[in-house]
Amino acid sequence: MPIYHKLGKFPQKRHTQFEKPEGGLYYEQLFGTEGFHGHSSLLYHVHRPTQVKEIRDSYSVEPKIAIGKNIKSLLFKGFELQPKADFLESRTDMLVNTDCTIGLAAPQESLTKYFYKNADADEMIFIHKGKGKLRTMMGNIPFEYGDYLIIPRGIIYQIEFETAENRLFYVESHAPFYTPKRYKNASGQLLEHSPFCERDFKMPEELETHDEKGDFLIKIKKEGMMHEVVYATHPFDVVGWDGYNFPYAFSIHNFEPITGRVHQPPPVHQTFETSTFVVCSFCPRLYDYHPKSIPAPYNHSNIDSDEVLYYVDGDFMSRNNIEQGHITLHPKGIPHGQAPGAMERSIGKTVTEELAVMVDTFRPLKVTEAAMGLDDGQYYKSWTE
Repeated sequence: MPIYHKLGKFPQKRHTQFEKPEGGLYYEQLFGTEGFHGHSSLLYHVHRPTQVKEIRDSYSVEPKIAIGKNIKSLLFKGFELQPKADFLESRTDMLVNTDCTIGLAAPQESLTKYFYKNADADEMIFIHKGKGKLRTMMGNIPFEYGDYLIIPRGIIYQIEFETAENRLFYVESHAPFYTPKRYKNASGQLLEHSPFCERDFKMPEELETHDEKGDFLIKIKKEGMMHEVVYATHPFDVVGWDGYNFPYAFSIHNFEPITGRVHQPPPVHQTFETSTFVVCSFCPRLYDYHPKSIPAPYNHSNIDSDEVLYYVDGDFMSRNNIEQGHITLHPKGIPHGQAPGAMERSIGKTVTEELAVMVDTFRPLKVTEAAMGLDDGQYYKSWTE
């Protein structure tokens, strides 16, 4: 996150003694990315953050692959995913490659019985349905419909839902999430032509500091395994921190679309990027205003990337029979575009109310068995008249 932020109390000089009021010292922790090269923050704990009492169970959470080398366009009916009470048990990996995992979740209950840490991947969780609070060791962030939650790897967190019907779309990335470089100046400030600005981010607030000893279960995901680790002190014991590496949220409703006289290419909708894929937000916007414009997207070839679209709300003008919660996969190697009749229907329209999230990966995606359980079986034929 290219913004400096701070919460709580910490010493004026880093790597120096920080005394507790009652005596003794707080414990400093560097929380960084990409070795000592990427974004980092300095955290100050009441207790040593290293006190592992026990490692209980370790088990595989690797998804089972149904299609390893795919050429077929697919549609998955995401809202047919059956809800589950537990947050982690509800997470269902749909599409995977060596860079990322794309999935759905429909948790019914808050995550309070244990803590969770993804040690391998940064997480982007898009809130399609639900409202609540992301609770982390670095502060809390309220969330609601339309929010992207960006949770860097290594963050220990819980999720508190105010709702029982929750629908989440998530991406786990083995490379950090950034805002697009072309939106920023050399020092990282978002420029005037960016479709959002720093004011639009939700930063951590309400820092929780627990001075508690006991048995605290943290489930840690690492290399396709889930490890149940018991810590001797409460994970949320940070009294203060500052830096550039922390969780944050951004609402899709704060994305300001870039429009033009003729149809604009997908990069104008880009919201986040990593070194291995990009994330775009398709939001309500004015259509192209050239007198001969065709608002529906032109046919294009997926030569370099697999395209995943998660449909959130509104009228998806380029496709037929698309509903909320659907996911489409357009794999590299074959062209795709508007459905038959969509081009003609779009002519003369002045506005679209569509809302969708797109993930374009630079390496092909494998399709999991869980995803094929939601497959409509016919989508690849939908361009045939």
